[in-house]
Amino acid sequence: MQLKAIVAMSSNRVIGRDGDLPWHLPEDLKSFKRLTLGHPIVMGRKTMESLPGGRPLPKRRNVVVSRTLTEAPEGFDLINDLSEIRSELAGHETVFIIGGAEIFKEMLPECDEFYLTYVFAEYEGDTFLPPFEDDFEMEEIVSETENFEIRRYVKNRRD
Repeated sequence: MQLKAIVAMSSNRVIGRDGDLPWHLPEDLKSFKRLTLGHPIVMGRKTMESLPGGRPLPKRRNVVVSRTLTEAPEGFDLINDLSEIRSELAGHETVFIIGGAEIFKEMLPECDEFYLTYVFAEYEGDTFLPPFEDDFEMEEIVSETENFEIRRYVKNRRD
């Protein structure tokens, strides 16, 4: 199984504000959908609550990781500990980690690849992406627009 992270981050490392994205970039959302469609997505409780209408994203297995929830809302599977991800999702070729900050902090070191939408502008926010630069190297710029570029990082293979 390959673990891949996917996130959008502003130039000042903001990834969220008040439980939402601080920007509106439809092209990025289309790219997120294209990459994650058909694959399980793993998120924390706050990210789950931020989904449109609080509903699971279609055509993906939606897994929420929470130490406090005892039951997952309809359409979500619940994992109480991040260590369960590999066993719970065994048999899937690719699993995407989609946030939030606490999940990224714990899971980025476990990821093989990382898709980062780098938003060129600075935004105010209350949620920031933890440092990842020492663990990954940029492999390619997947796409570019006037407002952002999508970068694909791979895990450093240094010993």
